[in-house]
Amino acid sequence: MTPLGLGIIGCGVISDIYLQNAALFPHLALRAVADLRREAAEAKAQAHGIDALTPEALLARDDIDLVLNLTVPAAHLQVGLAALQAGKHVYSEKPLAVSLADGWKLADMAAERGLRLGCAPDTFLGGSHQTARALVDAGRIGRPVAGTATLMLAGHERWHPNPDFYYQGPGAGPLFDMGPYYITAMVNLLGPVRRVSALASRAHDRRVIATGPRAGQSVDVDAQTHVAGVMEFEGGALIQIATSFDVQAHGHAPLELYGTEGSLRIPDPNRFDGTVELSGEGWQPQATSHHHGDGNYRGLGLADMAGAILQDRPHRASGDLALHVLDVITSLLDSARTGQAVTLATSCTRPEALAPDAPLTRTEEVA
Repeated sequence: MTPLGLGIIGCGVISDIYLQNAALFPHLALRAVADLRREAAEAKAQAHGIDALTPEALLARDDIDLVLNLTVPAAHLQVGLAALQAGKHVYSEKPLAVSLADGWKLADMAAERGLRLGCAPDTFLGGSHQTARALVDAGRIGRPVAGTATLMLAGHERWHPNPDFYYQGPGAGPLFDMGPYYITAMVNLLGPVRRVSALASRAHDRRVIATGPRAGQSVDVDAQTHVAGVMEFEGGALIQIATSFDVQAHGHAPLELYGTEGSLRIPDPNRFDGTVELSGEGWQPQATSHHHGDGNYRGLGLADMAGAILQDRPHRASGDLALHVLDVITSLLDSARTGQAVTLATSCTRPEALAPDAPLTRTEEVA
């Protein structure tokens, strides 16, 4: 099959791994990058032997079929709509948008124009998470009834030189930033969410930047920086979720799933690797049964979407999945604000599992 031409808009830090991995995916041909900062686009283009363009010029290129949107979350709507209007399929970094209304705009335009919409995270396609999925599907823990999803840390100002967007404006806070990984991983295991409830707080009104040229400067905080909630899944399981920038240390596993016949410990959903553990006589490590568990494979969801377009099948990291995850995030925050449980406005199809012998890459040699 002739691969799809890929253009990338947004040349920040996250673009490096996507550019590095693009050559792994047989259904993609990287053509060009664009950024509002011309020098950023030129640096990435030179490093990878491709063209540096303005966003407008990239969208006008006839040899670009698919746009990877790596802009900051507040720009996801504007850039995504522009790409769809230009007749391009769109795959975005997480979250899909910073409000459910904006997410619906993207989903509706993609549907109206017969174009594909996809979104990170795609870590649920990694070896460890597909191994966990296979164990759940095989009934190794019985019927899932409960679980936990835990992301708690002290804040990104410790390492990020410009952490403002983590704390200010729409899309800020740990639930928007890291929640998509944890929620998507659980939807992959259990299917869609029916209802949520939550409480939220903010430990500090200002954060001090610890590194880079702005070290010592403070950042105002208007986001809720600790969100604790419960997700009721359509299948009945109750999953506790905690996302925080206010915790110095803790001892919780990233993901645990409890069933009528056993329990699973599941690795960090921000990664593709790690070891799944099944309860028994203590916790028993499980051999990784699927590909893409030995490195950083960001771009798997993009590659799967390109293959799905060429093969005329559904893609896994879909717009419907991302819209549902966005609905979970905004509903948790709405519940914390109102003190009421919130029933989800969306649902989605549980992503199809990957077969153990079906890699999405040309090679498994990834750093």
